[in-house]
Amino acid sequence: MVGEDFVSMIPAAQSEIWYGEVNGQTKEVIAKSNSILLDVLRDKTGCLGVKRGCDMGTCGCCTVMIDGEPRLSCLTMAHDVSGSKITTVEGLSDGSHLAPIQQCFADHGGSQCGFCTPGFLIASQALLEKNPNPTEQQIACAIEGNLCRCTGYQQIVQSIQAAAAIHRGDAEAVASNNAAHADPHPSGPEI
Repeated sequence: MVGEDFVSMIPAAQSEIWYGEVNGQTKEVIAKSNSILLDVLRDKTGCLGVKRGCDMGTCGCCTVMIDGEPRLSCLTMAHDVSGSKITTVEGLSDGSHLAPIQQCFADHGGSQCGFCTPGFLIASQALLEKNPNPTEQQIACAIEGNLCRCTGYQQIVQSIQAAAAIHRGDAEAVASNNAAHADPHPSGPEI
């Protein structure tokens, strides 16, 4: 900058209105025209379950459903999907009650550290909505774009198989774990 004269080397992106149905609620926000969907969902709509992992489309942490299809929000320009129906991990549950896929991940050890879990849950839910009776190979194909450094994938596959049984009606949905439970150690831990 010399004196009062300043010439921007890179023109700033224009702000535009972005709108969509996010987890069943209509959202309308102002976003830069070059914003990626990941940033709009996290920074503008408050969907913090969408994780920023690699920013290159290789880890799957940012997976969301756009009009029923799983997509990587880090590679999706927000304005390209303006007006779409978007489901993030927050949209899977029914209020405080977990969706079957979420409960099965918890019950079968499908999540360890949990960072990759939102992407796996969305990819898995998208699979189960199209195919409630997936083979192990179909499950592997559905989650091949999601990376996990903790579980070794077997617990993830078992979680999806258990949720599939619930979707098919072959198993009962797990009772909500949100109800009050008795303290298993009312007098403290045994020494």
